[in-house]
Amino acid sequence: MKDTGSGEDNNVAPSIYSHVSRPGSHRYKNAKKGLPFNLMIVGEPGLGCSTFLNTLCERTVIPASEPPNPEQAHIAIPMQFKHYSVDMEEDGMKIILNIIDTPGFASGTDNETCFNQIQEYLETQFDDVLAEENRIKRNPKFKDSRVHAVLYFINPTGHSLREMDIELMRRLGSRANVIPVIGRADSLTPRELVLFKQRIMNDIQEYNIPVFSFPDSNEDDDVVDEETAEENAELRAMMPFAVVGCEEVINDDGRPVRVRSYPWGIVQVDNDEHSDFDRLRYVLLNSHIGDLRDQTQNAIYELYRTEKLSASSEPSSTQQHTAHPQSLVA
Repeated sequence: MKDTGSGEDNNVAPSIYSHVSRPGSHRYKNAKKGLPFNLMIVGEPGLGCSTFLNTLCERTVIPASEPPNPEQAHIAIPMQFKHYSVDMEEDGMKIILNIIDTPGFASGTDNETCFNQIQEYLETQFDDVLAEENRIKRNPKFKDSRVHAVLYFINPTGHSLREMDIELMRRLGSRANVIPVIGRADSLTPRELVLFKQRIMNDIQEYNIPVFSFPDSNEDDDVVDEETAEENAELRAMMPFAVVGCEEVINDDGRPVRVRSYPWGIVQVDNDEHSDFDRLRYVLLNSHIGDLRDQTQNAIYELYRTEKLSASSEPSSTQQHTAHPQSLVA
C-alpha cells in the first residue's frame, strides 16, 4: 500500500483515507528489506476483529467466513493461531506486517485454555530468541517472531471491564505491549463511549493492569521532547481506542472515504470525530512503531530473559550470564 500523495511533503498522511496530515516517523526508513512488525489480535467473536484487520491493511487479508451451521452452533470452536503477512509502505517506510489472529478466542464458557495458549505462544517466541542468542554460531536467516503489540478487543457493553478482560490483560501485560481497544464502538452513543472509556481506565488503574504506556521521553537520548510528550499525553487520554472497521468506500467530493452505512446516516471510519481508528493505525504503523519494538526488546524480553535464566541457573553458575548477548532486533 503506497501513499498516493506527491511525496514532496514530509508530512504526508499515513493513509489515503486519513483525515489528518501528521509528521511521519523516519527512524527506520533505512530498513531496505522492510521493518518487521508483529501484531497479535485478541478478541471474542462478533467484535469485528477480522474487519478491523482488513481496514488496517486497506485490503482483504482475512476473507469473510461462511455462516455457521445452526445445528453446530452449540459446539465451541477451539482457538487457533492464524498467521498473515502483509507488505506495506507508510510515509516512505517499508513495513512487513506479520499478523497473528486468534479466531475461536472466548467462544466457550471456560477461557482458561485460551489464556494459557496465548501466554505460551508469546513465551515461545521469547524462548526462540533466547536460544538463538546463546548459539555459538548465529543463524543469519533467523526470524524474530516476538510479538510487538497485542490489540485486545473489549466488548462495548458500556459497563466496566469483565473478569475475563481483567485476567487476560494482567497475564499478557508482562509478555507484550497490550493496547486495549473497544470494538464496534459505533454501538455506543458519544456520551456512553466517554463514560465507558473512563470506567475501563479506572479498572486498569484499580487492578494494576499493565498496558502500553505512551512514553514521555525520546528513547534515543532520554531527553523529554515537549512535542512528543504532548502527543503521548493526548494518546493516553484517548485510551482505550474506540474503533470502527468497514469495507465500504464511497466517493466524497472526489476523495475516497471509508464508511459504515446505517438508515440514519454514515460513520466515517477515519474521521477522528467518529472513531479512533485513524489515530490507532498511525500509532501502530508510523509514530510509535519504534517505541513498541524497543519496549519489546529492552523491557519485556529482558525481564523474561532474566526470569528464565535465573530460574535455570544454579548458585554456582550465576556469573555465567553476566554478558549481555547481542540484540537480534534489526
